Amino acid sequence: MRTERIIVVSWRWALLSLLLTALLPLYSQEKQLEPSQGQRPLLPTVTFTFDWASIEPHRYVITVDSGGNATYQSWTAEPTAGQSIASDPYSLKFAVSPAARDRIFTLAHQLKYFNGDFEYRKHRIAATGDKTLAYADADKQYETRYNWSENAGIMELTALFQGMSTTIESGRRLEHLRRFDRLGLDGELKSLERIAVEHTATELQLIVPILQQIAEDPAILNIARQRARHIVQIAGTPPAADAASPPQ
Repeated sequence: MRTERIIVVSWRWALLSLLLTALLPLYSQEKQLEPSQGQRPLLPTVTFTFDWASIEPHRYVITVDSGGNATYQSWTAEPTAGQSIASDPYSLKFAVSPAARDRIFTLAHQLKYFNGDFEYRKHRIAATGDKTLAYADADKQYETRYNWSENAGIMELTALFQGMSTTIESGRRLEHLRRFDRLGLDGELKSLERIAVEHTATELQLIVPILQQIAEDPAILNIARQRARHIVQIAGTPPAADAASPPQ
């Protein structure tokens, strides 16, 4: 009886071994077919990702390809759903200026497509958010993560992408205020005007349409309309009406 049980167990183990042997090549083939090449973009692409739970938006991702096509996604707190992060991101497709596109890819080339460690490690410094710069094309794919870097190229790209997010998020707020709180427009425009003058908001042409709508709306306070015209001037696009000097 015991001998028969041993034989049955041995037979089962032998069958299991045969099955594993037969399936292993299929599993290996499946792993080899996984993807890296298929998932890579048709055009060279640079992606900037920012994460910092202490500010809004908590996270955003900007992707720019060598043709100048770009996407922006951001995640902010969801005040009504009882969740820390909204489930659906804000998404925008847009075109960056030729100057910004060229600078992004020139710097990516100079930085060896982010193939390296650019984090500052000489001593601890204050947190400024987790950042990732990534490059991908048909042949290669690299990324580097950092809080802060002493590399001038890395920090120039960081400022450029952060400035894009600042511009886009300000445009979102202006759209909302124009619909629901016109008296709040001047405060937002005053802040945007300051950072536009300081060049910490980049790609301002992206929000020229909402700025022009504000500038042309007689129901909005004149000082807010003047600020909108001034920011359009800074963006390099002729305003809808003659621009006055910056409001005080």
